[in-house]
Amino acid sequence: MRIVVIAVCLFACATASAQELMTPELLWSLRRVGGGWLDPSGEQVVFSVRGYDLEENGGDTDLWVVPLAGGPAKPLITGPGGQGDVQWVQTSAGPRLFVTAVRSAASPQAWSWDPATGAWLQVTDIIGGIANLKVSANGSHLAFTRDVKLDKTVNELYEDLPEADARIIDQLMYRHWSGWHDFAYSHLHIAAVKGDGTAGVAVDLMPGKKVDCPVPPFAGSEQFNWSPDGKAIAWTAKDVPNWAQSTNSDVYVTTVDGDLRTRNLTIGMPGYDNDPVWSPDGRHLAFHSMRRPGFESDRNRIMVWNRHSGAIWDLTAGLDQMAHGGSWAPDSKSMYFMSERRGTNQLFNIKLADRGLTQVTTGGFNWDLRDISPDGQTLVVARQDMVRPWELCALPSGGGEARALTGGNDAVYEKLRLPTIKERWVKATDGEMIHAWVAYPPDFDSRKQYPMLTYFQGGPQGQIGQWFSYRWNFHLMAAKGYVVVAPNRRGLPGFGRKWNDDISKDWGGQAMRDILSVHDDMAAESYVDPKRCGGVGASFGGYTAYWMMGNGGDRFSALIAHCGVFNLESMYGATEELFFVDWDIGGPYWKGAALQGDYDRFSPHRFVKNWETPLLVIHGQKDFRVPVTQGMEAFTAAKVSGVPSRFLYFPQEGHWVMEPQNGVLWHRVFFDWLDRWCKPGK
Repeated sequence: MRIVVIAVCLFACATASAQELMTPELLWSLRRVGGGWLDPSGEQVVFSVRGYDLEENGGDTDLWVVPLAGGPAKPLITGPGGQGDVQWVQTSAGPRLFVTAVRSAASPQAWSWDPATGAWLQVTDIIGGIANLKVSANGSHLAFTRDVKLDKTVNELYEDLPEADARIIDQLMYRHWSGWHDFAYSHLHIAAVKGDGTAGVAVDLMPGKKVDCPVPPFAGSEQFNWSPDGKAIAWTAKDVPNWAQSTNSDVYVTTVDGDLRTRNLTIGMPGYDNDPVWSPDGRHLAFHSMRRPGFESDRNRIMVWNRHSGAIWDLTAGLDQMAHGGSWAPDSKSMYFMSERRGTNQLFNIKLADRGLTQVTTGGFNWDLRDISPDGQTLVVARQDMVRPWELCALPSGGGEARALTGGNDAVYEKLRLPTIKERWVKATDGEMIHAWVAYPPDFDSRKQYPMLTYFQGGPQGQIGQWFSYRWNFHLMAAKGYVVVAPNRRGLPGFGRKWNDDISKDWGGQAMRDILSVHDDMAAESYVDPKRCGGVGASFGGYTAYWMMGNGGDRFSALIAHCGVFNLESMYGATEELFFVDWDIGGPYWKGAALQGDYDRFSPHRFVKNWETPLLVIHGQKDFRVPVTQGMEAFTAAKVSGVPSRFLYFPQEGHWVMEPQNGVLWHRVFFDWLDRWCKPGK
């Protein structure tokens, strides 16, 4: 059964004279719009624009400003050095813009900028620099993180061996995602701001503790926040002995008006607890929380702590959906959050008094809340879809028509021939309905035949929403002449908790059958050439590609696996976040016959005897989440088996490809491989 739904609305329409198509080089030339911070008056929106120079293999970030009411955007702060941790503060001396930047210092420091005079002031002078700057509401205090070295190197332990090149490792998590433990820990510090606007002596809120704030590897300043009165700061840390096997992070509150006193709010809550944010009236603190320990993709809740009574309750109790990015309305009576919903990310508002829920945004976009006007009437939001990257908009807080604030790539898109994105629903083998996105090439003609790519999502729990990727870019794939189908298979959020949970301990089961159901349904269309179909994916999507090598039959003409899991047993022994494999696979492979059976049943390396499909393996040396040996094992298996294969190896990249020239190379090799076996027009 097939149900074709409405095409996704485009953020901007191409002109009739448009002749160009998206290319890897053009993709990297797009300006990347971020931020969306209102000034103290609520009249101006500051945003960041990052541009990349392919020849220089680098990029730079500038700050721009645009009136919330509408009007042209103007550059605010430009030049080398980049600007991070941007925050407007109404200080006693007037409004100031605080940023973290290098500028004339030797390392990243806190700086303030006076919009009246254009003068810069270096606020901190910390050896080694700072990160994650947060300023209290009245500008009286700073909070920031800096690395504190607490562990000794082998040369410090054995001072008579200064040239010894080794590590002595006693604990797990000695490397994480793309970096080795550097003997230091990120600690939260606070400092009072003196009369001249510079910072006083910094105080470590975590002295001697071998834990980090924010929690690595990807968290930032969202993991701590000042109370509105500036007398307390809430923060996140993961202080457990078995770091590699636990997700138990906690939310702490430290009072700063007098003696520093710290309280753990989440004792007895064994899952992730993080991202604390105070209500504007200071009466409540909200934070995100997951109930089940060890499950990194459990339902994300919004918990609320009453500052006076100490009671904690679940604001989102009963919701069968995730809650991300919780933000208070200015009146402290409700909260906004983002949640996955049927292949999109939408914004919701939930009332504190009765938990009344309202969906604020609609349409075929991913939405993200960036700021709220002081009167609570207007939201500064960002939206993107599969055709166009993030741009900022103004949106009525109760929902309605979004008004564009930025158009950083309008000139490019006016010249582009654009693909069409549609929804599709396909019946699964167990009778459930599978949602999928389909990208059709520009100037699509249903009377012709096209090659098709089936996209395998990673995660394994991460919705295929209306995102614009700079690697897995469906716009670019469609511009190359491919019909692209992306199934929201079992395990992906936005379709209820059970659908999300069904992937765990069943990697090679129903999720794979879902993908094949959608693939077969699309391949039956008259405009798809079933003999020219490719399959592509990264991480768990790379696992899927390896799985399809041995279990996909003759459906695919070519497969691409980027940083994929190939051998479950060797993966367990070499990865770092063991809580992930403990939950999703069931535990170590030596823990009993039944578990060993699952390893055998779901590990792609057990099915190499069936391999025939041409395979491109892509992997980065610094990928410690899925170690590079997984790709090496797969490439060796393909070569020894006589399967046409190629290995694209990045010695300085991790689980992703971050450098501009590496990104373009990735796409060139990617499409070269697909075109060899599925070339459009053949």
